Amino acid sequence: MGSELIFRGHDETQPPADAYSPKPPKPWLSMTRPIHYMLREQRLLFVLVGIGIATLAFTLFPSSNSPSRVGYGYGYDPIPTDLARWSNTPSYEHRAGFQIHRVMNSGGKIPLGLKRKGLRIVVTGGAGFVGSHLVDRLIERGDSVIVVDNFFTGRKENVMHHFGNPRFELIRHDVVEPLLLEVDQIYHLACPASPVHYKFNPVKTIKTNVVGTLNMLGLAKRVGARFLLTSTSEVYGDPLQHPQVETYWGNVNPIGVRSCYDEGKRTAETLTMDYHRGAEVEVRIARIFNTYGPRMCIDDGRVVSNFVAQALRKEPLTVYGDGKQTRSFQYVSDLVEGLMRLMEGEHIGPFNLGNPGEFTMLELAKVVQETIDPDAKIEYRANTEDDPHKRKPDITKAKDLLGWEPKVSLRKGLPLMVSDFRQRIFGDHKDNSGTKTTA
Repeated sequence: MGSELIFRGHDETQPPADAYSPKPPKPWLSMTRPIHYMLREQRLLFVLVGIGIATLAFTLFPSSNSPSRVGYGYGYDPIPTDLARWSNTPSYEHRAGFQIHRVMNSGGKIPLGLKRKGLRIVVTGGAGFVGSHLVDRLIERGDSVIVVDNFFTGRKENVMHHFGNPRFELIRHDVVEPLLLEVDQIYHLACPASPVHYKFNPVKTIKTNVVGTLNMLGLAKRVGARFLLTSTSEVYGDPLQHPQVETYWGNVNPIGVRSCYDEGKRTAETLTMDYHRGAEVEVRIARIFNTYGPRMCIDDGRVVSNFVAQALRKEPLTVYGDGKQTRSFQYVSDLVEGLMRLMEGEHIGPFNLGNPGEFTMLELAKVVQETIDPDAKIEYRANTEDDPHKRKPDITKAKDLLGWEPKVSLRKGLPLMVSDFRQRIFGDHKDNSGTKTTA
C-alpha cells in the first residue's frame, strides 16, 4: 500500500487569524490590592499602634509654639547685627550650626537662661608677654583657648596658672610649620618683637612673619575663622610724618639690620589683605606701638625693660644717642582691650594701638629714677643703626570706630611692672598670676 505525501503550504485563500487583544482592565483592581496588602500579616494593626504612639507623644510633650520652649528654630529669628555686637559674640554658624535666637515679641530680648556661647580661639605666641595677658582675658570671658608657642621668647610660667583648666590647651609648635585645628578666631602674635631677639636670627624672623602668617591665614581660610594680625609701628620705619596715621606708608630701610622685622611685618600685612580680597577671609590688622608691663622679658633690649632692670640692679641707665628720641608707651592691659575690641568689631583696619603720650628717652629715664632709684646714673652710648627718631601714634581711627583709647598712664603702670621685675630678679615670689618665678 503506497503512502502519499501531502504538502500543506500556506494557502493564500486561508482567512487570517484574529489579532490578539488583552482582557479589558478591571477598574476595581487598583483599590483591592492595597486593601489585601494591609490585611495580610497584621500590617493594619501595626499602623494603628504607630498612630496611637504618635498621638500619645504629642499629647504628653509641649507643642512647638509654647513660649517656654527654647531651641533651634522654635519661634526665634537670628539675632540682629547690632545685638550681636552688643553681646561681643560674632555669629559663627559654621560651628555645629550654632545660632543665637531671640523671642519674636515686642521687646526682642534674649530669653532668660540663654548664655553666650564660648568661642574656641587660638593665640599664636600666647606664652609671650602680650599673648599671655590676652589669654588671661579670653579665659576670663569664658572662651576656650589654644596657645601655640615655640618658647623662643615665650615662657611656660606666663600661662602655668591655667594648667588644669579644661578650657586651656598648650601646644609647643613653630608656626613656620602648618597646623590643623578647628577654631573660631585666630590671634596671630607669634614673632620675636624686641631688637635683641629678632636680630639674633634675621632669616628665622622673616620666615616667621611670612611663612608663619601664610600658615595661619591658610588655617583661617580652611575653617572659616576670623584672623587678627598683630603688626607693629615698625612698619612706619623712621617716619617723616608725626604723629603717624594709618594711611602713612612709612619710611623703611629694606636692607638694614631691622629690616627682617620691619619688612617682615609689612609683608604679613600684604598677605593678610590679599587673603581677605582673594579668599574672603575675615581679617583684622593692629599696629602695636611700644608696650610695657609685667611678664616682659627682663633683658630683651627694649628701653622700658632695660631701664627698669638696670635701676633695680643698681646699674647705670643706658641711653643710646643723645636721648632725645621719642617713644609712646602703653600699658599691656590697654593693648589687650584694643585687640579684643578690634577682633569683635566690624572694621578690618589697620588700627594704631598705642598711647599718644610722648616721652623722650631722658624723660623716661627720669620717671624710672623717680619710681625706683633717684640716685640711678645715666650712661650714654652710641646710637643703634636705623633707630627711629620719633614715634607717636594717631589713634583717632581707633577712638572713632572701636571706641578705644588707653586708660593707664606711664606713672601708674610703671610701678606694676617694677613690682613684677623685682620679684623675678631678686627671688622666688608669687607674682600677680599666682605662679612662682625665679631669677
